[in-house]
Amino acid sequence: MSASVSILLERKGSAVHSLPPSASVLDAVQLMNKSQVSSVLIVNNGQLAGIFTERDVLRRVVGSGLDPKTTLLSNVMTAGLTSITRATSIEEAHAIFNSRHCRHLPVLDGDRIAGLISVGDISRWLSDMNRAEAESLKSYISGGLST
Repeated sequence: MSASVSILLERKGSAVHSLPPSASVLDAVQLMNKSQVSSVLIVNNGQLAGIFTERDVLRRVVGSGLDPKTTLLSNVMTAGLTSITRATSIEEAHAIFNSRHCRHLPVLDGDRIAGLISVGDISRWLSDMNRAEAESLKSYISGGLST
């Protein structure tokens, strides 16, 4: 499994949804619903500043009784994100998801956002690789491969 996360970005695309820290929680929720995504990156003057997720809506906004119309993302986003590069191996990304207990990792090319991968992207890739390996083994066992 020495493939890099660039494979995941090729599969899913590099489109990311982002908002400035001055946007409201309501703005973020509307964008997430419209785009059918579970998170938005927070970008300030072209630089990655944080992430805001569905989990943040529940825990930091609703759970704290904050008004989504007036609460700014800067007050409830997760800052200090761990990021990766396109060259990061899928194994390394998987280990980061497990150790950091996060669900999203921004992919950066220098300071530029190249995409966003989720733990689901890794799970789908692993499942596809396992399925392909099983099919190959079944074919080999049944004599489908010539030696």
